[in-house]
Order: sequence, then C-alpha cells, then structure tokens
Amino acid sequence: MSFKPIRPKKISTQIAEQIRESILRGEFSPGEKLPPERKLSQMFGVSRPSVREALNVLASSGLVMSYQGGGTVVQSLIDTDQDNALCELIRTQRACALEVIEVRKGMEALTAYYAAERATPEDITRMEEILGRMDVQLENKKPLEDLDAKLHLQIARATHNVIWLHLMHSLFDAMKDFQRGVWHNVYALGDDTRLLFDHHKRIVSAIRENDADAARKAMTEHLDFSEKRCADYITFSSS
Repeated sequence: MSFKPIRPKKISTQIAEQIRESILRGEFSPGEKLPPERKLSQMFGVSRPSVREALNVLASSGLVMSYQGGGTVVQSLIDTDQDNALCELIRTQRACALEVIEVRKGMEALTAYYAAERATPEDITRMEEILGRMDVQLENKKPLEDLDAKLHLQIARATHNVIWLHLMHSLFDAMKDFQRGVWHNVYALGDDTRLLFDHHKRIVSAIRENDADAARKAMTEHLDFSEKRCADYITFSSS
C-alpha cells in the first residue's frame, strides 16, 4: 500500500478558492466590487500580499478584474462588454430588442418558476424591500427603471443558479440604453408605472407563496406587456 504525501495548500490558494466559491454561489453579482484588500485581509486573518496573490489568481481565470484605484470587480461568466456585438446590434437595429425580449420571456418565466421553488426568507425580504422602494418612488412620481432591473435580477439570484444570474446581467447590460429610452419616452407618458408595479407585486406574491406556476404565469404576462411597450417605443422613435 502506498500513500501520497500531504501537501498543505498555500494561503493564497485557500483564499482564492473561498472567494471563487462565493462568486459561483451568486453572493457577488457581475459588476459588484469585492471588499478592499485591507478588509479581506482582516476577514481571512492573513497578510495583504496573500490576498493580493489570491486576487491575481482569480483575475487570471477571468472571474475578477482589478482596476488601479477602483478596486476588484466581479466579472460576468457571460460577456457583458458594452461594446460587444449584441449591444451594437440593438443600438443600430432597434427591432432586435424585441428579439431579446422574446428570449427574456422564456428565461424569466423560468427564473420566476425556480425562484418560487427555491427562494429563501432572505431572498423574499430583499424583493419586498425593492417593492417598498418602488412604492415610495411612485408616490414621489419618480421613475422606477433602476429598481425594476434590481427586482428582476434579485428574482434571478433567488433561483440560486449562478448561470441564470449571469445570463440575466448580460441581457440587462445589453438592453440598458434601449430600456432607458422606453422608460423615458413611453412609460413616462401614461399610467403604466402603476400597472408595472402591480405586475411586480403579483410576481413576488407568487414567489412568496412558493407557487411556481403562478410565478411563471405572472412573469410571462408582465413581459408580454413590456414587449408591447417596447414595440411602441420603436414606432415612437422611428416617427
């Protein structure tokens, strides 16, 4: 019988493994900053050079990107570069945005379904906090676009499937400018914001009740409506 000698792992390797696992659990979203080196060294109880080496390992694998003076940012598992082909296609051919929404309907119907099956009490609390902030914005007659995106991404996070979360971030990043145009030129002209808020409340209610089929149905109805308004925006901006 032969045994292999035990080799202790480098400190930086152990740090990198823990941060990697945290990212892949969805505890950090694409574009989110990790705590600064000083804070990480305190959290792990190690020196800053060990933390720096661990971050370099993660950067070389494409999970994070370090910026001079800007900290370390989590990268998407999916390309979210604002100059990528999808962003450019939507900018130059707006009708392609409707094709993205068609994809979103399929994806988000399932994210709502799985969120209803898997959401933790903490996930539900985060969704309800976002709804509360939406309500305040409505009362103050302020736009909901940023909170709308946050809620959809929180629903994706509640699936506890990091691939759903990163795919959603990718599509939302690609659609960001287009959706801003929809909010400012279509939703702002009527009472749609209250209706959208009611849509979101129904989605979150179904997730809270663990009713996966109802959550999927509510999300599909919401995105059917959004698709119509996006089509209105394309017509509006072309006239």
